[in-house]
Amino acid sequence: MLPRTLEPELMDTEEDAAEYATIANDTVNEMFAQRSVELAPPGGRLLDIGTGPGHIAIRIAELSDLDVTAIDLAETMLAIARLRAAASPARHRIHLARGDAKATGFPERTFDAVVSNSLAHHLPDPAALFTEAARVGKEGAAILIKDLLRPSASGELEDLVRRYASHDTPYQRALFQSSLHAALTLDEVRACCWRAGLTGVEIAQVSDRHWVVERVTRR
Repeated sequence: MLPRTLEPELMDTEEDAAEYATIANDTVNEMFAQRSVELAPPGGRLLDIGTGPGHIAIRIAELSDLDVTAIDLAETMLAIARLRAAASPARHRIHLARGDAKATGFPERTFDAVVSNSLAHHLPDPAALFTEAARVGKEGAAILIKDLLRPSASGELEDLVRRYASHDTPYQRALFQSSLHAALTLDEVRACCWRAGLTGVEIAQVSDRHWVVERVTRR
């Protein structure tokens, strides 16, 4: 198994934001947004942790009646998200704010659903994300956390980069490669859930490069 190699936790340069915002993840983002709506209670409050340029948070609001709060630590990412949100027909239900995934500042048991996409691999201690999701979610809140899966060998990693980033910019290819190196294994994801006391969740590999943790809301 490849060792985990950390990458920077914060992507907050203009180049980071511009390159990340243009990565062709529309299909994956749409699937994540749709699944978030399926898991969450209608009309509830949803928190998106690590929203980046806001694609998923905005789409969740557009697909549902959910009140969506989305946070990120990078102001450059939030600047893009605010522009996108202002142009959305669901803008009155989208609330963007600067916030740390490890300590969001929200009271306990605030949200009916908590989601996070492609953030865990940025954190030196990803269990902190799971712990915070468990803390701010209501009893039995919907949970959807998804991220990259670390390959078992360097050859597998190189194959994934060729398969999914061959048409990206050199910066984006390097970012994808670094992200795969920093990603978690399924056993590490299970350990994070256990440390966080996050119960009633299903943990699974859902593609050749992704894992997911999810829990449908207890209605």
